[in-house]
Amino acid sequence: MLAVLSEVDCRACTEDSKRFASPPASSSQVHENSVHYTRMKNITLSAEERLIEQARLVARSQHKTLNAAFREWLEQYASQSGNAAAFDALMRRLRHVRTAGPYTRDEMNER
Repeated sequence: MLAVLSEVDCRACTEDSKRFASPPASSSQVHENSVHYTRMKNITLSAEERLIEQARLVARSQHKTLNAAFREWLEQYASQSGNAAAFDALMRRLRHVRTAGPYTRDEMNER
């Protein structure tokens, strides 16, 4: 399945929108004879019918499809591992830092 990226998804399009006041004339993003596409993979999930219908109602109230809401959730879920890796890298870089602790509760709350 191919999907045309929105203007926000393309860095060049985003930069163009900052420079020009009006949006591009067409709905797809074209740069010098090229169009941006992304490949999407279909997956099958199982859930209770009641839960699926409830999720559809929530998505509809947000003016989204259930697929769009799921893609947003999947993006956030997948990015969590990157946050943990970044935290681990920061802790490795700061391992030489020593504190004079342990601190008392009053000392930690001093301003």
